[in-house]
Amino acid sequence: MNIQVLPDHKLSSVAPLKPYDNAEKNEVELVLAKDRNGAQCINSSIVPSPSSHACPPVSSEGEERETWGKKIDFLLSVIGFAVDLANVWRFPYLCYKNGGGAFLIPYILFLVIAGMPLFYMELALGQYNREGAATVWKICPVFKGVGYTVIIIALYVGFYYNVIIAWSLYYLFCSFTSELPWLKCGNSWNSINCTDPKLLSGSFLGNGTSYSKYKFTPAAEFYERGVLHLHESKGIQDLGLPRWQLVLCLIVVVFILYFSLWKGVKSSGKVVYITATMPYVVLFVLLIRGITLPGAMDGIRAYLHIDFKQLNNPTVWIDAATQIFYSLGAGFGVLIAFASYNKFDNNCYRDALLTTTVNCVTSFFSGFAIFSVLGYMAFKHGVNIEDVATEGAGLVFIIYPEAISTLPGSTFWAIVFFIMLLTLGIDSSMGGMEAVITGLTDDFKILKRNRKLFTFATAFGTFLMALFCITNGGIYVLTLLDTYAAGTSILFGVLVEAIGVSWFYGVDRFSEDIERMMGFKPGLYWRLCWKFVSPAFLLFVVIASIVTSTGARYDDYVFPRWSNVVGWGIALSSMLFVPFYAIYKFTSAPGTLKEKIAYCITPEHEHHLVAEGNVRQFKLKHWLAI
Repeated sequence: MNIQVLPDHKLSSVAPLKPYDNAEKNEVELVLAKDRNGAQCINSSIVPSPSSHACPPVSSEGEERETWGKKIDFLLSVIGFAVDLANVWRFPYLCYKNGGGAFLIPYILFLVIAGMPLFYMELALGQYNREGAATVWKICPVFKGVGYTVIIIALYVGFYYNVIIAWSLYYLFCSFTSELPWLKCGNSWNSINCTDPKLLSGSFLGNGTSYSKYKFTPAAEFYERGVLHLHESKGIQDLGLPRWQLVLCLIVVVFILYFSLWKGVKSSGKVVYITATMPYVVLFVLLIRGITLPGAMDGIRAYLHIDFKQLNNPTVWIDAATQIFYSLGAGFGVLIAFASYNKFDNNCYRDALLTTTVNCVTSFFSGFAIFSVLGYMAFKHGVNIEDVATEGAGLVFIIYPEAISTLPGSTFWAIVFFIMLLTLGIDSSMGGMEAVITGLTDDFKILKRNRKLFTFATAFGTFLMALFCITNGGIYVLTLLDTYAAGTSILFGVLVEAIGVSWFYGVDRFSEDIERMMGFKPGLYWRLCWKFVSPAFLLFVVIASIVTSTGARYDDYVFPRWSNVVGWGIALSSMLFVPFYAIYKFTSAPGTLKEKIAYCITPEHEHHLVAEGNVRQFKLKHWLAI
């Protein structure tokens, strides 16, 4: 195949072909000139070459695909999606728990051999084919089911992730007071056991309960009794009605998402100028304030202490592998969707290196802002760092707010902190919803023609499902979804995706696609990672997630067996799209058994080669190519 990339407007016509008869028609199938978003591709597809294939078509309806207004819109959208709440509430604690600085060794190793290659692969896949997560599988039709899998998972995550954003918004509203409501006992939601934090010390907690697990502080009771109303529920079987305050917050969140996405990347690309940059400003401000507090240096030293003996513990490696995977956000269909709106000749290789590095540096940097305050909390109550160190909602909705409430100007610091949580969540949720919208509108043209209506339907649907998570026992529903909806299922989806691209489509062909876009071929390192290392890494993480799975759990509450069965049902509901669609594709393909298989694993634009018996995947050379 001959490919030329020419500047805009340099090629206005194609030299006419000389007359040819049927024999010549068998040699030259197509000469096509097409404008491709600032670059032009000229294809000549010589039939005898099974590896030859044209530049990707514009679309089945021939319309030009929308593109980002500016390059920075795309970069901020990707960074905003990848940098989320987990960067603040999970990574610092994992780093501290798993050997401090020593944890960075497996973390960076997995970033380089698996995180970056998978991130790069998804960006290139979306940019070259200019399709969402489902229709991108025109490169290997039998794998289209994995596209539906990741779309469904992105939808499931939206059900509960928006609730966490709504909590942040509620806390933000509650912060506009002269005295923060979680500072003292004596409020309507407090129990008779509520204890003034000033009375809590190492000697008071000498019964083995760490400070972070003590449930009777004003901050802990505000979260569990004032916000969640958890004391009014006996378990997941006792949900009650949605709380109207959280319903209003959820409505605000859904409206923000809708008006950020309704016009596509033209609107969402502008929203991220605020949502993607604000967390960095706030983290820096919080860090400056944090390091001035007494005990801050003890917290930072605990965060950075190096314990190489921890590397002998397999859990450390499993934690590093799962954290790098979830932190970068590969596999949710978001990167494919975002990249599909890039210009065809955009350098997505540089984008992948930049955004993955920024994401991981952010995780590490946030640890200083978190542990400087945890050191202050430990100093204030006369306990060790491990007594106040925690992760997840307990960190950002109990421990950190309590620390903030004791500072001069606490109202300002609380407002700033919860604005950061709000912006961290919003652009990540935008990314997940865009993956759903792009994935389905590219597949079903009627949805594309009615994008605004479909965006509203998606946002409203996530709102309705999220109502189950803001009832009195809603935290149990949220925990169940968080455990099963995007656990093993997303790992399985990305494993199948990596195998589909690297083995069935072919690393060599994928590399040629990248060369057509950017003018250079990926190095041997990237090709080896795509073909061998990344799939092996994903298989390791899938097995580890299954082996270490203990079922859903919230503090001391153990979920009933039936709820875990429901959880696995949720996980399977997305994963089963892979085999079910493969069966459908195979049974609906024409021809003999061999031809059916060929049609299933051959790119759609090469289906004419199947009829000629020229199927690349039936040759050993295809499977050995790198």
